[in-house]
Amino acid sequence: MARSRVDIKIGFACNNLCRFCVQGDKRTRVRAPSTRVVERELEKARDGADGVVFTGGEPTLRRDLLDLVAHARELGYGTVQIQSNGRTFASRRFCRDLVSAGATEFSPALHGHVPELHDWLTRAPGSFSQTVRGIMNLEDLGQYVLTNTVVVRANVRSLQDLARLLVRLGVQQFQFAFVHPVGTAGEDFTRMVPRMAITSPHLKAGLQVGIDAGRPVWTEAVPYCILPGHERCVVESTIPRTRVVDGGVTVEDYRDYRLNEGKLKGPDCPRCRWFDECEGPWREYPERYGWDEFVPVPEDG
Repeated sequence: MARSRVDIKIGFACNNLCRFCVQGDKRTRVRAPSTRVVERELEKARDGADGVVFTGGEPTLRRDLLDLVAHARELGYGTVQIQSNGRTFASRRFCRDLVSAGATEFSPALHGHVPELHDWLTRAPGSFSQTVRGIMNLEDLGQYVLTNTVVVRANVRSLQDLARLLVRLGVQQFQFAFVHPVGTAGEDFTRMVPRMAITSPHLKAGLQVGIDAGRPVWTEAVPYCILPGHERCVVESTIPRTRVVDGGVTVEDYRDYRLNEGKLKGPDCPRCRWFDECEGPWREYPERYGWDEFVPVPEDG
C-alpha cells in the first residue's frame, strides 16, 4: 500500500446509474478535466505521494486512460490503482493493456451476490456478469484485486453470501463501505440507508468469511462500537494520507476532511475506549437517525 497517495477523479461519466451514487448529478454537471490537466495534477502531487488512484465516475471510459497510467509510472508512482465499477475489465485485452501501461492494482465494485441484486442497484442490466468476468480476467493475469461493496438496505442481509463469492473468485482483499448518504443516496435516504444496529451482525458475518479465508477485509465509515470483536477491520486507521482532486476542488488531506466536515462524533463518544481512533459515522446518518445506536465501549470492554 502506498504511504501517501493522490486520488484523481478524471471524469464523472459512467456506464452504471447506481441508486446510491455519491457523485449524484456530476455526470451531467461537471466537465471532465483535459489530459494535460490530469498530467499536471500527477506532476504536482508526485513530491508528496507515491501512489495514485484513478477514479470518477468511471475512469475506464476515458480514451486516454492508458496514457495517464503510463505517465504516472514515468513520474515514479509505485502504486497505480484503477478504481472502477469493473465492467470494462470484462475485456481481457483491455486488462492486459492496463497492466502493460503500468497499472498495479484494480478495485472493481460488486454490490450483490447475484445478478438480480447487483444489476438492480447499478440500474445496468448485465453489469454483474461483466464485473465478475472482469475480476476473473484480472485474477488470471495475476493482478492484485481489491473489491469495494457499498452497504445499503437492499444488500445488507446478503453480505455473507457476497463475501463467499468474492473468496471463490480469488480476490486478494475486499471492503464493505457503509453508504455515504449524499448524492443519489441522499435523495433516496430512507430506501438506501440501513440502520447500523441491523447492519452489524451481517457485516461481521461477511468479514469473518474473509478472515477465515486469510484475506485482508475492511469496513469503511462504520464506527468501532458497531463492530464488537471485529474492530481491527475498521479501515480508517490504515488509509494513507490522501490528496483528493475532485471536479476542480482539491482536498489536501482527506482525513482532515473526514474528521472536520464529513463525519461526526456523538455526545457520549468521549466515554468510549475507541474515541481517539474512531472517526464516527458520516454526519448525515445521525442527523437523520440520531445517536441511540452508538453505545460507548467501556475501557475494559
